[in-house]
Amino acid sequence: FNATGSVLAGTRVGTQLVDSFNVGRNGLLYAAPGSPYAAQGPGPLGSEFRPTNPNQLFVSNAHGGPNNGTISAFDVSRNGSLTSIGAGPYADNQTAPCWVEISHNGKFLFTTNTAVPSISRYSIAADGSLTLLGSTATNATTEKGPIDLRLSPDGKDLYVVDGCAAAVSSFAVHRGSLRPLASSPIAT
Repeated sequence: FNATGSVLAGTRVGTQLVDSFNVGRNGLLYAAPGSPYAAQGPGPLGSEFRPTNPNQLFVSNAHGGPNNGTISAFDVSRNGSLTSIGAGPYADNQTAPCWVEISHNGKFLFTTNTAVPSISRYSIAADGSLTLLGSTATNATTEKGPIDLRLSPDGKDLYVVDGCAAAVSSFAVHRGSLRPLASSPIAT
């Protein structure tokens, strides 16, 4: 859901499609005109609306092959229809970007690259276009790469599930950069 609860979007894993729905006052979902939409890349997986702009949606595209992952950026209209922002999709230069997390201030996007293992970092411009800042290695092994990730409620720390490694890596967040915390990784 976007921050206003007026649009719901979801990816069709194993396809190249993104569904978008307008949420009626009665709580019923109505397919947006033209839905489903092309994901701009193979294997859309994770998605998140920008917390500071309910009209911007970001989707990871995980199945582009080695070093060919991408992130799609969409402008979302009032009726839920999606249009590409800028020159999307935006290169990740990593493999299998899966889950997406956006900083609470809406300025940075993080995605886990499950097959590498790393976390890519982007800055988000006011118009929703992305600039890749780089990637940060995680403690996971390639076979047990990072999967889901979440920011702490204050946005100062990022926690990453290290797949089958039964651990959680933790990073301090500063203006889109990540620094492993001394206690990382933490066994589960």
